Amino acid sequence: MDRFTIEVNNDGATYSFDVVDFAMDEEYRCKFEIYKEDQFIASFEPDSRGFLHICKNTGRVDEPMLHLIADKLEGAAPGH
Repeated sequence: MDRFTIEVNNDGATYSFDVVDFAMDEEYRCKFEIYKEDQFIASFEPDSRGFLHICKNTGRVDEPMLHLIADKLEGAAPGH
């Protein structure tokens, strides 16, 4: 498990999110958990091509922002 921070720019503002990167296994399909100010907001799972999809969404962040987070993760995650 790795933990790192990403920043996402949207409408001229920068947002910071903490990411927990889990090793993939059969029991736990959500690979990335996203936190904002220590509150869980969403998780993502990769498809067979490595593109991330929303696995869980608490609704605390709108879906367009989650897509920006996924785009950033696809380029910033260790081992990606």
